[in-house]
Amino acid sequence: MKKHILDRKCRRAMIIVMDGVGVGELPDAADFGDSGSCTLGNLAAEVGGLHLPHLGKLGLGNIISIEGIPPAAEPQAAYGRMAMQSPGKDSTSGHWEMTGLILSTPFPTYPEGFPPEVIIPFEERIGRKVLGNKVASGTVIIEELGAQHIETGYPIVYTSADSVFQIAAHEEVIPVSELYDICAAARELLTGRHGEGRVIARPFVGEPGNFTRSTRRHDFSVSPPGPTLLNTLNDAHYQV
Repeated sequence: MKKHILDRKCRRAMIIVMDGVGVGELPDAADFGDSGSCTLGNLAAEVGGLHLPHLGKLGLGNIISIEGIPPAAEPQAAYGRMAMQSPGKDSTSGHWEMTGLILSTPFPTYPEGFPPEVIIPFEERIGRKVLGNKVASGTVIIEELGAQHIETGYPIVYTSADSVFQIAAHEEVIPVSELYDICAAARELLTGRHGEGRVIARPFVGEPGNFTRSTRRHDFSVSPPGPTLLNTLNDAHYQV
């Protein structure tokens, strides 16, 4: 790294996550069906190479072999590849680990949908039944259950391979502010061994056969169980 970069006074630091841009599998990849994963390298090979000159100058091609991105002779940044220590593969634990908080147990996931001990108290809390309650793609499930949701007013609940409790509702059936309240109620209930990493509001608009998720998604994350880099900076009187 050039000396003038090191000498420059740092006035602001940012952490930018390029979600899903993996550069190789971890030792436990097979546990999640991810053997052979290397999203960036595999994508580059599939399309005949990538053209990313700015990231290349920073040292991206020095991390792994990427077709179209040669190693930089003099990288303009520090670069490297890290291996996650926390169990699981969800976004929340990954983000926490980047800021110094390593988990000892993974967040729960529900490949068969949420059990009655989760769904029944939630339905009682919000005063209505739910639709879905299964692993699903967000765009697919609103097409599958959107018309029934409009007819009944019942929110659509679904999950994924991640530790997420997602709630979808049409903005004209359940206003976004009410959907946020429903999600906040779910967040309060999902604790202990059912402490999902995130509750996600998934509002959508449109008509049957042409539903579209709106831009007013909102994530209700579980609170970190310990201090992170942000707490350390705040305690040192840095603005966060």
